Amino acid sequence: MPREKDSLEHKLNKIKKAQQHGARKMPRLWAKAKGVNLDTAHKTAQFIADVAMLYSADVIVFEHLDTQGKKRGSKKQKLHHWRAQAVQRIVAEKAHRDGVRVRRVCAWNTSKLAFDGSGKVERDEHNYSMCTFKTSKRYHCDLSASYNIGARYFIREILKSLPAKARSGIEAKVPQCTKRTTCTLSTLLSLNAELVA
Repeated sequence: MPREKDSLEHKLNKIKKAQQHGARKMPRLWAKAKGVNLDTAHKTAQFIADVAMLYSADVIVFEHLDTQGKKRGSKKQKLHHWRAQAVQRIVAEKAHRDGVRVRRVCAWNTSKLAFDGSGKVERDEHNYSMCTFKTSKRYHCDLSASYNIGARYFIREILKSLPAKARSGIEAKVPQCTKRTTCTLSTLLSLNAELVA
C-alpha cells in the first residue's frame, strides 16, 4: 500500500519536525498518524480475508509474533506502527464469521532458513527482501518464509493426527520434524515421502 505508507511517513515526519522544534505533546498529529495506521491495518485484514474467501481456504495461518517490550534499533518507529496483532485479530474476526479457521505457528527461523533445507539464507545488502541460499539460488525472503510457515502448519497437523507409536517411528526417520523451530518445506516433503512409503 504505497499511498498509505507515504501518508504515514508524511505524518511521522511532521511529528519529528515538531519534536525538533521543542513540542512535547501533539495529540492532533499523533491522532492523524494513528488513524492512517489503523486504516492500513483494516485494509490489510480485509485483503487477507478476501483472498481466503476467493480461494475457498479452510485455514489462515499466521506467524505467532511477539512484538511486546522495548523496540530497539533505527527502525523502531516503523516497527511500532506495524500493527501485526491488530491485523491478525481483525482477520480472525472476519474469518470466524465466514467459517474459516485461524492458526498460528512459531515464527522463529521462518525467514532465516531456506525452504529447500539448505540452511541459513544470506540477505542481500542492497535489496533486503532478496536472499541467497547456500545452494547459490536467489529467492524472495517473504516467499521462502511463507513456504516455511505453511509447512510448519501441515507438519503439526499431520503429527497431531498420528497415534503415539506411529509418530515416534516417523520422528525417528525424519528427525527434523521433532524441532518446530527448524522445520521447513523440505521437512514436510520428507515427512510426506515417509508417510507414503
